[in-house]
Amino acid sequence: MEISPKWIFFALVLVVVAFELLADMLFKKWAQENKLLLLGIGLGLYFIGTIFWAFSLRQEYLSKAIVVFTLINLIGGVVMGMVYFQEELSLLQKAGIGLGMLSVVLIEWPS
Repeated sequence: MEISPKWIFFALVLVVVAFELLADMLFKKWAQENKLLLLGIGLGLYFIGTIFWAFSLRQEYLSKAIVVFTLINLIGGVVMGMVYFQEELSLLQKAGIGLGMLSVVLIEWPS
């Protein structure tokens, strides 16, 4: 059974998002604690994520890929900020996140 390029793309994007969110978390901790090691590790994670991003572009058009990646990264970042850093969102901001999720579905909907 052959794996669909769409599934490969989504798997790669999820890996990219995981690396970028970990890097973002380390950058936030670096901003709070001013430990240079956190900055260095965060930059390394961004670099590794970028390699996975390059491979994901073999599976999808850039115009669709960048939107899906950006929205999944945005949603993950908001969730991480709420859970890990106890940041709060207004109802309007929560509605915006919901619309972002809907846009990913619409962009990837089979034509």
